[in-house]
Amino acid sequence: MEFSLLNDEPVAGPGDDLLGTGRAARELAGLLHASRGATPLTLAVDAGWGMGKSSLMRLVDAELRTRPGVHTVWYNAWTSTGADALEGLIKSVLMRFDRRFLRRAVRHVSDHGTLYGLARAALTLGLAPFGAAALVDRLWHALSVDARSRNAMRDALLRLTQEWAESAPYDTRRLLVVFVDDLDRCSEETVLAVCEAVKVYLDVPGLAFVIGCDRSALGPSGLLRDLSPAGSAFMEKIFQTSYRVPVPATAEVRAYVDRCAQRSGIQDLLGGHLAELIALRSARNPRRIKRLINGFGLECALNPVWESFSAEAVIRVLLLQQLYPDFYRVLLARDGADVHAAREFLRYRTARRVLSQPFARPEEGSWPAAVGCLLAYDLHAPEPDRPDDWGQLLARLEEQLPTGFPELALDANFVRLIEELMALTEVDDLVGQLQRGTPQLAPDSVDGAAPEPGSAAVPGSGVSAAYPGMQVLWIDDHPERNTQFTERLQERGARVWTAVNRTRAEQILDTTRIGLLVSDVQRGLDREAGLTDLGRWRQSGRYTGPAVFFTSRTTPSREARAEALDAKVATSGTLLFRYAEEAYETSLA
Repeated sequence: MEFSLLNDEPVAGPGDDLLGTGRAARELAGLLHASRGATPLTLAVDAGWGMGKSSLMRLVDAELRTRPGVHTVWYNAWTSTGADALEGLIKSVLMRFDRRFLRRAVRHVSDHGTLYGLARAALTLGLAPFGAAALVDRLWHALSVDARSRNAMRDALLRLTQEWAESAPYDTRRLLVVFVDDLDRCSEETVLAVCEAVKVYLDVPGLAFVIGCDRSALGPSGLLRDLSPAGSAFMEKIFQTSYRVPVPATAEVRAYVDRCAQRSGIQDLLGGHLAELIALRSARNPRRIKRLINGFGLECALNPVWESFSAEAVIRVLLLQQLYPDFYRVLLARDGADVHAAREFLRYRTARRVLSQPFARPEEGSWPAAVGCLLAYDLHAPEPDRPDDWGQLLARLEEQLPTGFPELALDANFVRLIEELMALTEVDDLVGQLQRGTPQLAPDSVDGAAPEPGSAAVPGSGVSAAYPGMQVLWIDDHPERNTQFTERLQERGARVWTAVNRTRAEQILDTTRIGLLVSDVQRGLDREAGLTDLGRWRQSGRYTGPAVFFTSRTTPSREARAEALDAKVATSGTLLFRYAEEAYETSLA
């Protein structure tokens, strides 16, 4: 079998359409073409990450190019920053016009005296023969030189577009369709600059805009949550209409998985049952399906961990990794409960069902399981004659569990996935192997990793920060798990001291001026060792500086105790280095 990766790019044409999007593309193209007399207009192609916005827009573009009098231009908003997006979008539109119309626009603006001083002189010099790019640059420079000139920009663009649209050798007007992609991945400043270009300067007959974005991400509760009421009203006027990309039907997704598997060369490994599993558990997201199939092929081909396990086990673990990354990180952790997180979750879910229904007859076997779960966290068994206390007992249990367990218990897809994973006879060996072969935190949590598409980079993450001379004490009874992180701190100029227990840590604290303390939480059987030690040192005055608990497993109880100790909790390398940067900056203040 020869395995090949599936690319993550939008479809380039009808031949690459594996999900049957072509019909919607033809309908949208026909709508835009029929509406050329109603321009200007703006259509939003609305969908979440990975649901096929860009692919649909590419297919609409391909369809429009077959129609007489229709021209298209693409502008990827994500490639611009801030105010540059305004210039970039307007120039992209201007570049699509014939050079003779650009020269005529330049001459008209100069002759009619809408510019002032040096701007007019510079534009007049530009009347010598130039290519389209030079003409666009000169026109933009003249129109944007000052506020009075920019007031004339819309009039100039209106005249230019009107002349271009009416010059078609056809019975109907020309139409220029401008595709703007990835708007929801931009900063607020870039979003507003693009919208200003569309609504203020390019809102002219002959132009239609198709903007790909997740409109919920641009709403008051999303990227633009700090927008003023006037700004929110302006945003509402941008789109005349929206097309919400529908979630593919189950049969379509199942066929899509089969076609992707065939293209990647893993159809023999990915039998009907596993293909069905991917289709059901991927939230019917085409990009996520591609990533799962790529990951499956790579793991089977390159990772020796999987040689002893079934293909079904690989798929289920990859589904957890892709769909529930926070839980997957906890699953790989080795500090916490006496069982791994998947078994712990099912044990908790049983206790939750019992404690949430004090007047119902427990299912067979669920009562002893619930009691065992409570006792594992040093809580007492529920008293049958005091059912009113069961809710408080459940709340105390959830304080000891990983943050997020109560929400996951309400997610039917997650529950089903965990039940399917735990039904495998190999699950405990599988999780143990994954834990042994993984650093304390998942590899993608190390700083420097690329952010997930659709997510924004975190300012101040400390990726390029340096901490020359800062003394760091790292306490962990398994220091080998942290090597990659301690080395990064040292590369940035920090001096890292390591301790495996309280005694050694206190020796270092008594002899060294520590600028940052990094600690585990559990050591051996003591689940709260790190918290207890820091509390003792805070009380005695032995250490009063910045502290970070570095752990994959965080619980409400741990978070509350850390906050009371004026300490941070880092569940990723990015957070750890951000807190290190903050500690260093504090030391300089």
